[in-house]
Amino acid sequence: MKNRIFRTLMAGMLVLTLTGCTGAAAVESAPATEPAAETAEAPAAEEAPAAEEAPAAEEAGGGELGAIGFSISTMNNPFFVSMAEGAEAKAAELGVDLTIVDAGNDTAKQTTDIEDLISKNVKVLIVNPADSASIVPTIKDVQAAGIKVVAVDRYVDGELQDTFIGTDNVAAGEAAGKAFLDAVGEGAKVAILEGVPGASSAIERQQGFHNAIDGHVDIVASQTANYDRSEGLTVTENILQAHPEIEGILSANDEMALGALEACDAAGKKPGQDILVTGFDAGDDARAAVKDGRMLFTVEQQTVLMGETAVETAVKYMNGEAVDSRIPIDVIMVAE
Repeated sequence: MKNRIFRTLMAGMLVLTLTGCTGAAAVESAPATEPAAETAEAPAAEEAPAAEEAPAAEEAGGGELGAIGFSISTMNNPFFVSMAEGAEAKAAELGVDLTIVDAGNDTAKQTTDIEDLISKNVKVLIVNPADSASIVPTIKDVQAAGIKVVAVDRYVDGELQDTFIGTDNVAAGEAAGKAFLDAVGEGAKVAILEGVPGASSAIERQQGFHNAIDGHVDIVASQTANYDRSEGLTVTENILQAHPEIEGILSANDEMALGALEACDAAGKKPGQDILVTGFDAGDDARAAVKDGRMLFTVEQQTVLMGETAVETAVKYMNGEAVDSRIPIDVIMVAE
């Protein structure tokens, strides 16, 4: 059965085989402004710092090309940590300055972070929106300042970004849904763990799941666990209490799936036998769970490559080169 699942997964993903193209450690602007504070004479305290602020921002802009800002939705998730690591490594390789700021899944903080990056005169903004719709007014401000916008993994609503880099989440969701259906069978009672509401990746994966399984299985529950492991545990515990008969859980990311595995264990249901659980992101813990037969499969989105590609794209913009509006990244299916 597992070989058949893997063949289904790979066949579904062949349509997704696309080409991707591909940032220095986070650089904060504080050191650039400190000298002004130290050398200012008391009588000129009010004027000297103001006169020196522009050069300090220029220094924060990082060399001949300038600096790149990267606003990421959260660093409390291995998926985005690896994306940031890819961006940092590529920035170091290319010799450009990269400032990464963590929104902590807070849309208000992400807005403040981006406004701060604008004030530091970044030349390109890479953004992974916490919410694709809420970020729109802020992105309009960024573009009004003449700053190019590269969205990674999640779109900005209205296609406002200059370039989008990421997975075709609808197609990937469909392929995952078909493989899940092949495993659980027609008429099975299943649950879906949804991603962060408002995030384009969550919306598109959910669409793909439904395209594949609607009318073929009995979806007894579909709830968000916000791409979070602890929430995945709690939500799944509640689902299992209400529907102990479910045979499978289709999850929009690994962290929720890993929480679901814990909930299954606590309920006395053996993952991989009594209940089939899928992941999405192919993090280390998920890969281990697949290898152990506890998780049916996971989907690798090559997040390091996304981060690398985002920085390479930003550098192209700073060099005045032409850049495609969409740069898709391949996905790889991981099954035992």
